[in-house]
Amino acid sequence: MTTDVTEQEETAEEENFAELFARSYSDPGRLEPGQKVTARVLSISGDWVFIDTGRKGEGVLDRKELLDPEGNLVVRIGDTVTAWFISASGNELRFTTKVGGGSAGTAQLEEAWRSGIPVEGFVEKEIKGGYEIRIGGSVRAFCPYSQIDLRRVSADDVIGKHFSFRITDYAERGRNIVVSRRSILEEERLREKEALMETLAVGQTVRGTVSSLRDFGAFINVGGIEGLLPISEVGWGRVADIRERLTEGQEVEVVVKSLDWEKEKFSFSLKDTLPDPWEQAVQAYPEGTYVTGRVARLANFGAFVTLGEGIDGLIPISRLGGGKRINHPRDVLKEGETIEVKVESLDRESRRISLSLAEASRAATQAEEEMVEFRKTAAEGATRSLGSFGDLLKAKLK
Repeated sequence: MTTDVTEQEETAEEENFAELFARSYSDPGRLEPGQKVTARVLSISGDWVFIDTGRKGEGVLDRKELLDPEGNLVVRIGDTVTAWFISASGNELRFTTKVGGGSAGTAQLEEAWRSGIPVEGFVEKEIKGGYEIRIGGSVRAFCPYSQIDLRRVSADDVIGKHFSFRITDYAERGRNIVVSRRSILEEERLREKEALMETLAVGQTVRGTVSSLRDFGAFINVGGIEGLLPISEVGWGRVADIRERLTEGQEVEVVVKSLDWEKEKFSFSLKDTLPDPWEQAVQAYPEGTYVTGRVARLANFGAFVTLGEGIDGLIPISRLGGGKRINHPRDVLKEGETIEVKVESLDRESRRISLSLAEASRAATQAEEEMVEFRKTAAEGATRSLGSFGDLLKAKLK
């Protein structure tokens, strides 16, 4: 009995949809089935969301269409929504944000194809060339790999999930349907991009998601646009492997470094959101102190030593030989080894720290102290000797 009633309701719904579609051509004042509108949310009550379309009659949307995956309503009173007209009953105008949430008849699907109305589909399984999509519980459709997302994704990312699709091909009275999710995502990105063009500015801090990782950096999606976070802008220190700092899907706060809307090239910085370590360098590394660091890089003129995140100092090659001439810092040090150094000088404005090897510095200091002590002792001895000679001379004169 339930099945018969459902089939009758579906048939009546299809006839009503088709009848309204035909009638719309004879009455230009009517909304056409499938016509797209932008409306403001007036009120939310029970299972319905009431919208103002600027026309006579009360517009209604099924509340379930406006829930996120966690079941939370994604709109509030005063928000603007995009919807498509389905049918009219008295003064009530029925709209949808997508077709196929329940029982989708062939008339609705065909009109959704003609009018570009999104349909709700469930990714059933992976098949040759793409995925099998179930619409409205019973209608089968095909989505090519290239149309399931903006970039290539794995089957695990989409199978078993509900998405909105657009019907791109409708043939054999609904027995052959091809759908695309990519086209909807592209439209959403375009809308978000247009909104960002009005508000986004260089120097602004925004929240984004790591969409992909590369050896040279990470791509960050900030809602509407995707830009590059160069590996040099991940932190104040040198980052050898970006995968040690970031993961795909991670949410981050970044500073907008550049915006080229024409070429669609955007860049961000994570480093600029972090405290500048050089602000505290003078207190952290006073001149004359001994600290431990890691040899970061060897050059012909000396060795760079990392003292802390973003703080590197230089040991000139002249201070590496312990008084002996060497051809290259590698004769004394190896990259990656931990050594103790002495802070010889620090210039915060130019961000430069001059270092020396702690062992050599201590040896030089000790040698200098010994020389000072020797000279002092020698001077005291000479004074005593002069005193004794004077006494002898006085005795002889007597």
